[in-house]
Amino acid sequence: MLQTFSAVIAGERTRGIADLLATEYGSGCETVVALHSGPGAAGGIAPLARELSKRWHVLEPLQRDGGGRPLTVAAHVQNLDVLIRARRGHDHPVLIGHSWGAMLALAYAAEHPTVPTAVVLVGCGTFSRRARAEFDARLEARLTPADRARLVRIRQTEADADRRLASIGRLLTLVNGHDGAALEGDVAEVDALAYEETWADMLRPHRDGGYPPAFSAIRAPVLMIHGEADANPGMPISEHLRSRIPHLDYQELPECGHTPWLERQAKQVFFNTLLAWLDARFAVQFTQRGRWDERARGCTPS
Repeated sequence: MLQTFSAVIAGERTRGIADLLATEYGSGCETVVALHSGPGAAGGIAPLARELSKRWHVLEPLQRDGGGRPLTVAAHVQNLDVLIRARRGHDHPVLIGHSWGAMLALAYAAEHPTVPTAVVLVGCGTFSRRARAEFDARLEARLTPADRARLVRIRQTEADADRRLASIGRLLTLVNGHDGAALEGDVAEVDALAYEETWADMLRPHRDGGYPPAFSAIRAPVLMIHGEADANPGMPISEHLRSRIPHLDYQELPECGHTPWLERQAKQVFFNTLLAWLDARFAVQFTQRGRWDERARGCTPS
C-alpha cells in the first residue's frame, strides 16, 4: 500500500518535503524501515520488504526525488526522521538499508541515536578512499568485453538521464552478483538527479573525514551482512566502521554478491541469518514491552 505523508515539524510545514511517499507492508506491531539503494532507485528493496512483512510491519520510504532543494545526506536524514515520526510516533523501528540505504541508515542512527532499536546493513557502501578504490578495481575487473560494449551503447544511445541510469544500474547489478536470479521489476522509476546530488554529497565525507567519526554516536546494535562476492570490500568496510562502532556484528555470506535476495545459492542463508538476528532483537523488546505471540508472529501488550 502506497501512502503519502505531509511533513510537519514543530507545527510548521517544512519547505521542500511536504509530500513524502512510503509503501507499507504487513501488519505486525513492530516496525522495520527498509531503505532502498541508489540513491534514486525507489522500490529496489521491495522484495526484501515483502519477505519481512510476513512477520513485521514494514515501511519502505521512497526517498524524495530530485528537483526541489538540493538532495544532501542531511536532507535525506531529515526526510526520514519526519516520515518515521509521522507514521510511528515514539516507536523505535529497526532500520534495514541496502547499499546506499545502509549508508543512510548509519547517517540517520548517528543523528538520531535514540530512535532505532537496531540497524542492519546489507551490502553497505564504502566510507574511505581506500575501500572505494578497491571497489572500483573489483568492479572494473568483472566487466566482460560484452559488458563494456553494452555500457558504451547505453551511454551513447539513451538520451534520457533517468532511463540511462536505470539501464546501467540493471547491468551493474548483474555484474556485481554471484549467481543471481532474474532481476525483479520493483524499481518503477530511477531519478538520476537525486542520484547525482546525493552521491556527490555522500562522497564529501570521504574527503573531509566526516564519516565514520560521526558514527561513534550510534547506540543501537548493528548487523552488517555482506556477500563475499560483493565488489564492495566487506572486510575493509567493516573494520573501518568498527573503529567507531565497536559493537558492529559482521557476517559474511559465501557465494553471495551485492543483493543477497537475488542470489540463488545464498538467498536462504541470507534470510535465515537476518531473521534470526531480528528475532533476537525484537525478543529483547518484548520482554520489556509485551509478550511474544509465536503463533501470530506479533505481540500482545501486557
